[in-house]
Amino acid sequence: MQDYIERLRKAVIDYDMEGMTKLAEDALAAGLDPLKAIEEGLALGIRVVGDKFGAGELFLPELVMAAEAMRAGVAVFEPRIPKGGKGRVAPKVLLATVQDDIHEIGKNLVGTMLTASGFQVIDIGVNQPCETILKKAKEIDAVVVGVSALMTTSMPRMKELIESAEGRGARDVHQFIVGGAPVTEQYAKDIKSDGTAGDASGAVKLVHGLVGDQK
Repeated sequence: MQDYIERLRKAVIDYDMEGMTKLAEDALAAGLDPLKAIEEGLALGIRVVGDKFGAGELFLPELVMAAEAMRAGVAVFEPRIPKGGKGRVAPKVLLATVQDDIHEIGKNLVGTMLTASGFQVIDIGVNQPCETILKKAKEIDAVVVGVSALMTTSMPRMKELIESAEGRGARDVHQFIVGGAPVTEQYAKDIKSDGTAGDASGAVKLVHGLVGDQK
């Protein structure tokens, strides 16, 4: 089984979108546990790619291709995780791009990596008002709410979200993280968020740290 795990990891690192589906199906047929395949194969592969991207060794198109390869594998494995298993009781993470911003590549990558790490990810898309985000977070009982912005002009929406959450007591229920190219650690602290990360791999580590033993 370890051979399949290593091959899955390599397929992500090599951006093998075409071969991933068959490889994943073969791994299942051989008896590989689907959750183990995701966590030890796909997720570790994308973390390697994410680290290389963060170090400037890879560029965005390569990161996107690796993410697509991983998505192909997740699409095969995720439905096979037994109901009631670890993958089905994991904390829920709500993702959205804030209002006045329609960029989503980074958000989508974070969502894919969180899914591969076993979290339940609900992505409500781009250009989302604060009220919609908070309403959905309450509806699904999200443990973590992650919002992104790629433009400096839309960053104030993040502050509005945090302030609105504080005003209605939602900070006691949800943890809020922020991200996007212009978002710095200092800005994340200034608006009183629960953290930020410079890349998708870091975002997964951040969420793991926030949920602790709940996962």
